[in-house]
Parts: sequence; structure tokens; C-alpha cells
Amino acid sequence: MKGSIVALTCLLFVAVAVGLLVGPVEIPPGAWIEALRGEEGPAYTILWRVRLPRVVAGVLTGGMLAVSGAVFQALLRNPLAEPYLLGVSSGAALGAVTSLALGLSASAYFALPVAALAGALVAIVVVFEVARVGMRLDTRVLLLAGVVVSAFLSACVMLILTFVRADTLRSVFFWTLGSLSGASWAMIASMAAYATPAVVVLFGLSRHLNALSLGEETAAHLGTDTEHVKWLAYALASLLAAAAVSVAGVIGFVGLVVPHGVRLAGVRDHRALIPLSFLVGGAALVLADAAARTVAAPMEIPVGVVTAVLGVPLFLLLLRRSVRT
Repeated sequence: MKGSIVALTCLLFVAVAVGLLVGPVEIPPGAWIEALRGEEGPAYTILWRVRLPRVVAGVLTGGMLAVSGAVFQALLRNPLAEPYLLGVSSGAALGAVTSLALGLSASAYFALPVAALAGALVAIVVVFEVARVGMRLDTRVLLLAGVVVSAFLSACVMLILTFVRADTLRSVFFWTLGSLSGASWAMIASMAAYATPAVVVLFGLSRHLNALSLGEETAAHLGTDTEHVKWLAYALASLLAAAAVSVAGVIGFVGLVVPHGVRLAGVRDHRALIPLSFLVGGAALVLADAAARTVAAPMEIPVGVVTAVLGVPLFLLLLRRSVRT
């Protein structure tokens, strides 16, 4: 495990370096050295105020989605589970669209992520309440409730979009495809405030997640308080996904492909799976964002499009490999 963590940490540092050096604006090496020394200038502005916040946001967003996906796959014992399963993306989209339609995002830059986070959390609460039977969480009802609530919220989004202006439609379209262009240090601080305790607690639940991946009855025999662990793990994994969506929009396949791929590499223990998924997810999204900024420069492709274009064939390959094994 230690060797894998070291190797993937190096991969993450390489991805961060690529994210900082690559972009639509070419900067000579001498200017980069001056910027690293803290000397004011165009390179300093691009490095410290544009690219670095974007790269850090990419690391956090990718890592949060990957960890969330790993936890959902363990709880549902389904390698096809992903972070948006419980209506998180639809709830966040409804909150964001409402904020844009009312013009709140124009008056306060933090209005859109706050509204998206609120919408995602409301969706999660509704799904949990529908799936709750006393103090027990019915996994089958949870999945159905997630699908139904997601469809209803998506219909609400479409209804609102029929009444908004064309410029708002463009903003909504770009947000729903995912983008890290609005990253700021304030947003990063709020993401870290959600991500750090949630990932730490989920890592602490690793032994129980290992047991739950074998089945609830087996986990109960091994001493796991299944209902308590399920409630806590579902809530924290959903919170990670909600926080990621509120800042970066809907970015698909990171939370599905990354933990699935790490498992196929032979990592089953969640004490290794969770940190490794975070490292791979962060590196993958940073590299995808670097591609989104440079492939069609000076235009920028939504990073969600890049993750889908790369993630679909990769996932099909992983799925084919899992069938053969």
C-alpha cells in the first residue's frame, strides 16, 4: 500500500505541474521562475491567481467524486454505482438554475455554488426520508427514490429554462457540463472544509465498509452496526458529491471509473482504496482540465465533456476486463 500511495502521489504532483504549465497562454521559462519567486507580472497573475486555484479545485473535486463513488460502490455492492445516484446532480442543477434565473449570481459570486449546494442537500434529504423505514435505510427503496427524485428535479429544471433568457441558457448549459473556470480560493476553502472531515471519517469507516461490501448480514455478524454505518457513509459520500457539484458543476465518470479501476488493480481494502481513489481522481481531473483548456485553445471545452469522452471508452475497457476475469 505504501508503495502505491507514493507512486500515485508522484502522479498527482506531475498532474499538478502539467496543470500549472499548460494553458492557452504560453509563458517562457524565465517568466515562470520570476513568478515562482513572487515577482509581480503577467506570469505571476496567471500562475497564482488563475491556474493554481483551478488546479487545487481540480484535485479536490476529482478526489471527492472518486471517494464518493468508492463508498457508494461498497454500500450498494455494485461497481456501477456513482456519486450522482441519489439525485445530487439534479438537485444541484435546480439550485444553480434557480440562482441564475433570478439573477442572484450576478449580484454575488458565491450565490451559484451556495444555491447548488442547497439544492443538492435538499434532494439528498428527500431521498433519505423516502427510503427511511423507522431508523432503517432500505437500499432498494433508496435507489428507486434517487431515480424518481432525480427525474422530477430534472423536469423542474427544464420548466424553469423555458422562461429564462438566452444568455442565462448559455450559463446553465456550460455549468451542467462541468467547469473549473470559476475556481477561487474562497471556494477552495469551503470545499476543503467539507472534504477534509468527510474523507477522514470515511477512512475511519474503512473496516466497516469492507464488511458491508460482503453483505449486511455478514457485516452484522462481524460486529458492524450496519444501519448507523450506512446512514453515516451515505450522508458523507452524498455531501462530498454535493460540494463538488456546487463548485465545478456536473462532471461525470470520475466517480464511476476511478474507484472501479482501482478495484480492478487489486485494491479491495478500503483503507487503501479510499486514499488511492482520492489521489487518482484528483490527478485525472486536473489532467482532463488541462486538456479542456488547450485542445481547442483559445476556446475552452467543458471539462465534463473531456471526462465523458475519455471515461466512456476507458470504462468499457475496464468492464470488459472484469467480465474476462
